Amino acid sequence: MPRLRAVLFDIDDTLFSTTHFSSVARRNAVRAMNEAGLELAEELVLKELEEVLAEFSSNYDHHFDQLLRRLRPKSLERVNPALIVAAGVAAYHDTKFRELKPFPDVVPLLSGLRAAGVVTGIITHGWTIKQAEKIVRLGLLPHLDKRAVFISEQLGISKPNPKIYTLALRDLGLEPPEAMYVGDSPSHDVTPAKSLGMVAVWAKRAARTLPTPADRAPDHVVADFVELSGILRESYGIAV
Repeated sequence: MPRLRAVLFDIDDTLFSTTHFSSVARRNAVRAMNEAGLELAEELVLKELEEVLAEFSSNYDHHFDQLLRRLRPKSLERVNPALIVAAGVAAYHDTKFRELKPFPDVVPLLSGLRAAGVVTGIITHGWTIKQAEKIVRLGLLPHLDKRAVFISEQLGISKPNPKIYTLALRDLGLEPPEAMYVGDSPSHDVTPAKSLGMVAVWAKRAARTLPTPADRAPDHVVADFVELSGILRESYGIAV
């Protein structure tokens, strides 16, 4: 039976549904902007916001400013645009406070792994402060080994470059077969981890992409973390 010393996770659409949260938060933001004086059809604004996100990336800090520049609503002749932007930003962040939660089976798994003496950590792609904030807001910090959190911007290495996984293994003193990596993306999570010899798990419940012929086959495919807990017990002897 192979010995696992660490289980490392992606964040987005693995530990919580980023896609669902973002959809709710953006709609709440658009509604707040309209209440502040934007006065445009909600679906029109949402569609334009999706274009802004696609063109400037989700990590850009001024989506709503760009949105108003593109829409050029007549209402801006009588409303300071800063108020509309501020309303959108506040509503988005209020949604974070209320609705940013991990999947219900995440904390029990992390707690079980920690109790079993297994290192639990994160390898994630994104801006440092945004990804770190997600960890804190999701309530995951008490259940992670704080030296085992690796964020692409902070390291200067972006997924799917396998070097980010190599660096994590080196810093944790692990050989690839001693570490399991769990993520939602076949190309960005499974393939690079598997190419190094790590145990790769495709967590497919919120996955936005399917495997392609170029992707490596995962060692395990799970619909949820209850299923993963069973695999850890039966295949790796880890009592979670």
